Amino acid sequence: MEVLRQARSQLAELTGLNPESVSSFEQTEDGWSLEMEVLELPRVPDTMSLMASYQVELDRRGDLTGYRRVRRYERGRSDARRSG
Repeated sequence: MEVLRQARSQLAELTGLNPESVSSFEQTEDGWSLEMEVLELPRVPDTMSLMASYQVELDRRGDLTGYRRVRRYERGRSDARRSG
């Protein structure tokens, strides 16, 4: 849990955005890989707010080594998954 707290704090400090949730979390050879959901642009109604998923990489100590936005979407929209 400490790794998750560190990741959220470090991503917020770097981007100025507060992660709302962690949607994936796994240990890797080099540390940790997470995907975090972030509110990028609040709108009314809330279901139209613009969200983003960020891929976050941490070393074994929990220090952020890199991040990137992997997608943007409206909060009220479900994932459009491609088959094949």
